[in-house]
Amino acid sequence: MLPILVLVLTLISACQPVPTQEVTETIISEPGTEDTLEPTEPPVEDPSQTSLPDTRTQTPVFEPWITLEPIASGLTAPVALAAPDDGSGRIFIVDQVGLIYIVDSEDNLLETPFLVIRNQLVNLNSNYDERGLLGMAFHPDYVNNGRFFVYYSAPLRAGGQAGYNHTSVLSEFLVSEANSNLADPDTEKIILQIDQPQGNHNAGAITFGPDGYLYIPLGDGGSGSDVGPGHPEDWYEVNAGGNGQDVEDNMHGSILRIDIDNGDPYAVPEDNPKISKNFPEIWAYGFRNPYRMAFDMGGDHELFLGDAGQELWEEVSIVTAGGNYGWNVKEGTHCFSTANPGTPDAITDCPTEDPLGNPLIDPIIEFPNLKHPDGGLGSTIIGGVVYRGSALPAWDGRYIFGQWSISSPIRQGGLSVSTRSDQGLWDFEEVQIVNNENDDLAAFLLALGQDQQGKVYVLTSSNVGPSGNSGMVYRINAP
Repeated sequence: MLPILVLVLTLISACQPVPTQEVTETIISEPGTEDTLEPTEPPVEDPSQTSLPDTRTQTPVFEPWITLEPIASGLTAPVALAAPDDGSGRIFIVDQVGLIYIVDSEDNLLETPFLVIRNQLVNLNSNYDERGLLGMAFHPDYVNNGRFFVYYSAPLRAGGQAGYNHTSVLSEFLVSEANSNLADPDTEKIILQIDQPQGNHNAGAITFGPDGYLYIPLGDGGSGSDVGPGHPEDWYEVNAGGNGQDVEDNMHGSILRIDIDNGDPYAVPEDNPKISKNFPEIWAYGFRNPYRMAFDMGGDHELFLGDAGQELWEEVSIVTAGGNYGWNVKEGTHCFSTANPGTPDAITDCPTEDPLGNPLIDPIIEFPNLKHPDGGLGSTIIGGVVYRGSALPAWDGRYIFGQWSISSPIRQGGLSVSTRSDQGLWDFEEVQIVNNENDDLAAFLLALGQDQQGKVYVLTSSNVGPSGNSGMVYRINAP
């Protein structure tokens, strides 16, 4: 009976309809084109084989949902993350209080810090402070030369401007020859010192560009509205400050671009835009506090920068050579009034270009601050990164950023993800953290970072100022 039964089952199986799958191919076009291919003929399949759906050509579905995987804890105020291109898989965490820690390729936080420069910092206010150790960048050839750079707030240098608050320092260090997990603290070489009139708006997210040059963001010198001591009058409003628009009296409110491999202690790249006669290092300007910025690891390697607003609007820009990004003439896409900074539309007709004819470039993303009288999404933009990891394929090319706080008086940070737009402001939506209670961050957002594989990290603290040990680092994963 068994041979007859097998024959019957075989005939029944052969009579069943064979599932087929329509295969399409999509051409990724330049913006503004609409080229597509017609569907191809379905493949011929062997009816004797069981067919499973082929998902290789399906477009991943985008959803603004993630999980957060804890990577490091017990830190004070993790404000930056850097990863050398040396094959080690390590990430380096910058703690505002003057420490740099290593997380190895197995996600172990090493007990001994890579670098300690607490004694070189200005005294920090534990309740709230924007000064400290703020940035780190590895030389592109770090694997061979062991050079890395840090940006920190030191006491006002000898001979510094009287009455100023502190001096921002860009320094170079070398890794220890005996231990790749330790820096050599005796190798410090000061590259640049910039006296700061006030204690806030210190930026600090130094980074190397794809061109091999070092980019250094500088705030407008601090205080409010870009006015006060250390802020010269400018061309827009009588008696208004203007470091953001003044490129001849100081470097504040700009992005510097320097050649760290030539000159003593550096050279100015020959193709830097000729913005300033006195400061040829200036590459772009018109910023308030470019707290965090990063180059896209893929695509056209654009420079994305989050510029912290003052009263009403927070913004993100794509920065290009020679660009004027508007502060303090504009806050986001809106006119800014130094006389009435908290009043929307206090000025309704502001210039669209500076006196030299350079256009005031609008941001790609903006949202209202919590202080906006009509309500807002959050306070203080935390500039982020373009996602290039593998865990969330549908997020590829989308920009992740956040807010230091999204609620008041119970404050906690938030994450958002945006989608590129060919015209006007980009759309964005809030990110839901599905493995956290209430789907939110439940801590202040201090920074976002990225490793050599494109994985994205979220750096937080439960404290307003650089104190305690509630600092955490998380990795973004799929839900």
